[in-house]
Amino acid sequence: MIKENPPIICVGGANVDRKLYAKFELTNETSNPVISSRTIGGVARNIAENLGRLGEQVALISASGNDLEWKEIYDISSPFMNLEHVTQFENSSTGSYTAVLDRNGDLSVAFADMDIFEEITPELLKKNSTILRSAKCIVVDLNCPVESIEFLCSFTTTHNIPLVIIPVSSPKMNRLPKTLSSVSWLIVNKDETETFMNIKINDDKDWESAVDKWLELGVKNVIVTNGSKGVFTGSEGGEIRYFPAIEESTVVDVTGAGDSFCSAVIYSWLQKKDFDYIIKSGLVNARKTILSKHTVRQELSQNQFKIDMEEI
Repeated sequence: MIKENPPIICVGGANVDRKLYAKFELTNETSNPVISSRTIGGVARNIAENLGRLGEQVALISASGNDLEWKEIYDISSPFMNLEHVTQFENSSTGSYTAVLDRNGDLSVAFADMDIFEEITPELLKKNSTILRSAKCIVVDLNCPVESIEFLCSFTTTHNIPLVIIPVSSPKMNRLPKTLSSVSWLIVNKDETETFMNIKINDDKDWESAVDKWLELGVKNVIVTNGSKGVFTGSEGGEIRYFPAIEESTVVDVTGAGDSFCSAVIYSWLQKKDFDYIIKSGLVNARKTILSKHTVRQELSQNQFKIDMEEI
């Protein structure tokens, strides 16, 4: 069965995201009235849901607690992906991210309880080696420990499986291996690039040169994103190119836009589309996602995606 329709395997974070919106000026050392909301997140999980909605067979490898948060993630995610390779740890909490936003909607402080993802060890991955070997592509986020990223680099090279790496944030860039020749796609933003390379990207020339530096590290295809300013892309033996973002005057919520961009790129690439189409599909899916209050837009489907791409 697996051979006929090999899965895309996403490895990394699945967590509950809480947002607390302050009703008044925030005051320390006392109780602050807030309005709260919660959504399901995690980079690997968000990408898996996008790909599942696009009709792909997807499996998630992750770690969680055996708690109500995991049940919530399970209920929302299971229609779109196989979750039987998520390992539950009895005395641990499922990953969570809690953001406190001030009256203007700006982030005041955030709390990330992500220790559970340290359990995504090479040993845990080896236990899942049968399904990993069957993958048509492996996507990993940098919630995983560095040893696990290195294990997947070596595993995908040995078994000739495409590997996509998606960083999560600048502080986690130290989990990226120094040699990236096993990486088919790296989709990284400007801040993460600056952190990893210890450089400042002040203008287009710096931005373009950063793409070149990524290619020198062995990545086959790289995209360096910069929010509303668009993306610079490069591939081995190809030219470095700029694609503007698709402008949008009404932004509902930018949460999940990066993950939806990555998902569409992976999807179109596996469909063997040409390079322009691949990048534009990412930009289109990201734009549609910021118009939605959901981290993964609910109307996404194979058919809807086709319509969205024809619009441009």
